[in-house]
Amino acid sequence: MKVTYLGHSCLQVSIGGKELIFDPFIRPNPLAAGVDVDGIPADYILISHGHEDHLADAETLARRTGAMILSNYEIITWYGAKGLNHGHPMNSGGGYDFDFGRVTFVPAIHSSSLPDGSYGGNPGGFVIESKEGNFYFSGDTALTLDMKLIGEKCHLDWAALCVGDNFTMGPKDAAKAAGFVGVRRVLGIHYDTFPPIVIDHPAARQIFQSQGMDLILVPPGTSMDL
Repeated sequence: MKVTYLGHSCLQVSIGGKELIFDPFIRPNPLAAGVDVDGIPADYILISHGHEDHLADAETLARRTGAMILSNYEIITWYGAKGLNHGHPMNSGGGYDFDFGRVTFVPAIHSSSLPDGSYGGNPGGFVIESKEGNFYFSGDTALTLDMKLIGEKCHLDWAALCVGDNFTMGPKDAAKAAGFVGVRRVLGIHYDTFPPIVIDHPAARQIFQSQGMDLILVPPGTSMDL
């Protein structure tokens, strides 16, 4: 499947003839200045939690494309109050079959409040299963033993894991998380955007390489096949 890293924790994944956008935070991110937000296609927008650095562009993108928003119940309700009623609410442990594949909303250990200060519901990550492959998008989270259940229930081809430390897992915990979910290829997310989450790229890659894993760190706008 084709995956494009759009900066911070934002990914565009082309799968099953559909375009999935995860945690759209592009315009406010100076590292993603070269990404043409207005040219991004979207059929689904998946939001892991309510913090602004994971949904800043979601409303504009949804209104332009008509994409369905997938998130927890509270976030879908929040967007519904804005007139965006094309949403699908989920909650921890639940799954649903869409036209591109199955989505399961899995737990994440983090906090979640919306930009206006209202309650953002439980944060989470997404497991995507499709005919083209399976992957795990962690969202913002700490390392947790619950990740072992993901690896036991589903064969994953790759994972997008937060590696920036301070607010989430750092590289060492992310490498352990990769082992828990059973992947060798990891696309790093949630790093370098703000001073507290700037990482040493060679050192982070070496942590993964020492365990026979590949940590992919690329500039925003980079596309790859995973």
